[in-house]
Amino acid sequence: MHPVALAGAAAGRLAHYAVSGVVGGLILRGASKRLPDAKPVARKALIGGIAGSIVAGRWVASAAEEARLKAGDVLAEARTSLGEEVPPPSAVKVDNHDHGHEH
Repeated sequence: MHPVALAGAAAGRLAHYAVSGVVGGLILRGASKRLPDAKPVARKALIGGIAGSIVAGRWVASAAEEARLKAGDVLAEARTSLGEEVPPPSAVKVDNHDHGHEH
């Protein structure tokens, strides 16, 4: 699978969790207005849901980064098998590296 596709899937999952958290919060807010006694329970459930979303988001980001690194390794191995020089890994390509000092 292409790294961009994996990153897109990860972003989609993160968006899903974010929307789920917001919708869940709105539902719990409406329920707590109707049932004042349920407010502490609703707040606890909301906090638990948000915490779960944070953990899931971290897992998705970690999995996407691992997939990106594995894809880079495979690409580097393919270039090596063709006799090409493999460029060093970089998250950002810098074309103009002039920012006021010498290297």
